[in-house]
Amino acid sequence: MSGYRRPALRAGLTHRARTWILGTGDGTASYGGMVNTGSIHTLAVQQRPFQEPAPWPHQVGVIPPMARSFQHRIAAQRLRTAADVGGTAVVAQLLTGMGGVGKTQLAADYARTAWNDTTTAGGLDVLVWITASARAPIVTGYAQAGVELCRADPNDAEKAARRFLAWLTPKAGEKPCRWLIVLDDVADPDDLKRLWPPASPYGRTLVTTRRRDTSLVAPGPRVIEVGIFDADEALTYLTTSLSGRNESSADLTALAQDLGHLPLALDQASAYIIDSGESVNGYRIRLADRTTTLAALTPDTLPDDQIPLAAAWSLSIDRADTLRPAGLARPMLQLASMLDANGIPQAVLTSPPTLTHLAAQSTGPRHRRPRRLWPGRKQAVTPDEAVEALRVLHRLSLIDHVPAITIRVHQLIQRTTRDTLTPHLYDRTARVAADALIRVWPDDEGDTALVQVLRDNTATLSACAEDALYRRGAHEVLFRTGMSLGESGQAIPARDHYQHLAEATQQRLGANHPDILSARRLLALSRGDAGDASGAVDLLTELVTDLVQVLGKNDPYTLSTRGDLAFWRGNAGDTSGAADALTDLVTHMERVLGKSHPDTLDTRSDLAFWRGESGDTLGVTDALAELLADQIRVLGKEHPDTFETRRRIADLRGEAGDAPGAAGAFAELVDDEVRSLGAHHPDVLGARLGLASWRAQADDASGTADALADVLADQIRVFGTDHPETLDTQDSLAFWRGEAGDASGAAEAYEHLFKVRRRALGEDHPETLAAGSSLAHWRGEAGDVAGAITVTEQLLEHMVVQRGEAGDASGAAEAYEHLFKVRRIVLGEDHPETLAAWGSLAHWRGEAGDVAGAITVTEQLLEHMVQLLGEEHPHVSLIRHNLAHWRNEAERTPERPGNERS
Repeated sequence: MSGYRRPALRAGLTHRARTWILGTGDGTASYGGMVNTGSIHTLAVQQRPFQEPAPWPHQVGVIPPMARSFQHRIAAQRLRTAADVGGTAVVAQLLTGMGGVGKTQLAADYARTAWNDTTTAGGLDVLVWITASARAPIVTGYAQAGVELCRADPNDAEKAARRFLAWLTPKAGEKPCRWLIVLDDVADPDDLKRLWPPASPYGRTLVTTRRRDTSLVAPGPRVIEVGIFDADEALTYLTTSLSGRNESSADLTALAQDLGHLPLALDQASAYIIDSGESVNGYRIRLADRTTTLAALTPDTLPDDQIPLAAAWSLSIDRADTLRPAGLARPMLQLASMLDANGIPQAVLTSPPTLTHLAAQSTGPRHRRPRRLWPGRKQAVTPDEAVEALRVLHRLSLIDHVPAITIRVHQLIQRTTRDTLTPHLYDRTARVAADALIRVWPDDEGDTALVQVLRDNTATLSACAEDALYRRGAHEVLFRTGMSLGESGQAIPARDHYQHLAEATQQRLGANHPDILSARRLLALSRGDAGDASGAVDLLTELVTDLVQVLGKNDPYTLSTRGDLAFWRGNAGDTSGAADALTDLVTHMERVLGKSHPDTLDTRSDLAFWRGESGDTLGVTDALAELLADQIRVLGKEHPDTFETRRRIADLRGEAGDAPGAAGAFAELVDDEVRSLGAHHPDVLGARLGLASWRAQADDASGTADALADVLADQIRVFGTDHPETLDTQDSLAFWRGEAGDASGAAEAYEHLFKVRRRALGEDHPETLAAGSSLAHWRGEAGDVAGAITVTEQLLEHMVVQRGEAGDASGAAEAYEHLFKVRRIVLGEDHPETLAAWGSLAHWRGEAGDVAGAITVTEQLLEHMVQLLGEEHPHVSLIRHNLAHWRNEAERTPERPGNERS
C-alpha cells in the first residue's frame, strides 16, 4: 500500500541495519544480503569490525559434562594410546558404534584430559568441540572458530569455515598451534566433504559417529569400535549408580543382562529406579512386560545432552529408511527385532516370505528409474536388495552384519523397534518371521550348528510374539522345532517343548482343534522317547478315544495313532498286548484301506516285530516273508520299506544262530541300498551297522571295531556328534573296542557317551543308566577299580533316591544300607560320602516306618561325628536335630509291625 512504512528484515546477524521502505510487496534475501521491493528513503548500515584473534589457549564450543558414574574403559585407553603409533602421529581418530554405547562421553573425557594437560608436550593451544549432526552446524562451528582465531569474515560462514581450516595448516616461520577438533555425532559422511581438518603434526581430529561407511575412513583416521560394557563394567556402573540401596550383586547383574550391558540404558534405568523408588527386581518385572514400552521406563528429566533411550535410534532408523534401497531398512529391522539378538541367519532375512513382506511394507522408491507395474501392484524386492537393506542398517550401527552369514541386533534396539508396531503389524511381522524360519529349515539336519540357530530364533520369536503364532492355528515352525529337538536326541527338551505346545494350543484354539490333537500325539511320543513308556501309553489311550469321537475310527490319523499306542505298549513291557492290538489294527486297516495299502503294509511290519518280541519266532518269520513279497509287488524292490523288511529278515536269521548268514544278507543289502540311495544315506548307514554287528557275532571283534569307526565317521558328517544314531554307534564301537582288548579306549568312549546322554536324556533315562553302567564296567576292566566303584556308587545312589521319591522308602533304606557298607569298606568310616550314606540310611529307615531303626543308626552316627568333628561342629548339631526328630516321632507314632530291626 502506497505510503506504508515498515522496518526491513535484518540483513544479517553480524551487522545492524535501519531501513525505511515505501513499497507494495515482500522480498526474500539470503544470509548477508538485502532485498527491496519499493523505494528506500533512508538506509543506514553499520558493519561490525573484524574481531582480533583470541589469545591461546582458546576453546570453541562446549564439552558435554561428565556422565554420572563415568567409567574409564578399554576404548578410552585405546583412544589415548592410538595418538602415536610407532612414532607416527595419528592425526584423525574415529569412534564408531551403535547409539547409547557412550561414544560422546569417551570423546568428552579425551578432550577434557587433553585440554587440562599443561605439559609442553601434551597441552593444547586450541580446542574446538562441534556437534556435527548435520553440515550446517559443522560449518557454523568452523566459522565461529575462524572469527575468534584468525580474523575470518563474520558475514560469510562458508568463507570463514574455509579460512579456519586453512589456518590449521602449519606455516613456515609461524608459531605452531597444537589443536584438537572434535566432531561429535556425525550423521552423514557427505556432511564432511571438504570439511575434514588438514593433516598436521601438531593437530588431532576426533570424530564420533554411528556410521561405518568406507567414505568416512577415506582421509585415513584410525577407527576404534566402541561396544557395550562388559559384565564387570556394567556391574560396577550399576553398583556405583545405585549405591546405598542394598541391591544384591545378583540382581544388579541380572538387570545388566536384561539391558544388554548398554551404557545409556544402564544410566537411564538407574535414574528411573532412583527417581521412582522402584526396586531393581520391580524394574526388571516391568521391563519384561511386553505391554510396557521402553519410553514408559525412562526418567521424566534427563541431563541436557541425553535423549530418551527409546529415541536413541529413531533418527538412525529414519535415515536408514531413506538410503537406497529406500523404504526397506525399517521393515527389515522390524523383522530382525522378532528374532534372536545373538544371531539371525542371513538366509532367513532374504527368504521369499521376507521379500514378499518387504515389498508390501516398502515406503519409498528403491530405483532411480521406477519399474512399470500394473496399477496397485507392489514392486518386487530381490534378494540383493534385501542384502543392501541389511548393509544400510549395518552402516548405521543398527545391526552387525557378517555378509552371507549372520545378523546380530542389540536386544534394546529390537525392543524399541517392536514398541513402534501397531498390533496388526506386530502379529503380521511375527508370522512372516516364522514363515521365513520354516522356509530355510533344512530337511536334512546335518548342519547341526545352523539348526540350533534356527531353534534359538524360534524360541526368541515365541517369547516375544507367541500369541501371533497361534492366530490362525499353531504355526508350523512350532511343530518343526519339537521334531528337530527329538531328532537331534534332545528327548527331555523335546518333551518339555511339546508339553508347552499342547497347553498353549488347547488354551488358544480349543480342545478339538486339529493342532491340539497333533500336539497331544507328539507330546505322548516325546514322553516315550524320554523314557516314560507308561506315560506315553496313558496319553495315547486318551487321545485315541478322543480321535474316534472327533475324526472317526476310520480316519488315517486315528489309525496311525492306534499304531503308536501299540508300539509304546510294547516298549512298556506288554509285548503280547502290543501284538494283539496290532493284529486288530491290521484287520481293521485291511477292511478300510485294503491289504496292499502302504499304511497297511507298514502296520503289518510293526505286527511282525512285536510278534517276534513276544516269542513267536516262527510266526514272525512267515509274516515277514509274506510281507516282503507284497512290498516288492506294491512298492518295488528299492523302496525303503522293502529294504527295512529285508533288514529284519536278516536279523532274524542271525538271532536264529546263523551269524555268518546274517552278515552275508546284510552285505547284499548294503550293496543294493548304496546303488539305490547313495553311500551316505541314513538307511545305508544303518545297514552297515547291521553288517558290522553280525560280523562281530561271527567272532571278528577287531574287524567290527574298524567297520564301526568308519560308519561313525560318516554318521558324524551326516547327523552330527550328538544325534541318537551317532550315539548308538559310539556305544557299539566302545563295546567292541573293549571286546577287542582296548579296555581303556572303551572306558574313555563310555565316559563321553555317559555325559552326552545325561545332558540330552536326563539322569533317569534307561540309556543314560546303561551308559553309566558300561563306563563302570570298562573302568574296572582297564584296572581303574576305584573309578569303577565311584561311578557305580553314583548310579546306585541316584537310583536309590529315585526309588525313595517314588514312594518305595523300604527299598531305598535297603539300598542305602548296601551303599553304606560298600563305602565304609572302600572309603573308610570318616569319608564324607560314607557319612552321607550313613545319614541317608537313617532317614529312609524312618520314612519306611522303622523309627527305632532310624534312632539307632542316628545315635551311632552322632557318636562317630562327635569323635571326628567335636561337640560344637555344625554337622554334629544337625545330627542332634535329626535324632531329636526321630525320638519325637517314636513318642508320637506307634511302631509299625515288622519294623523292629535295629
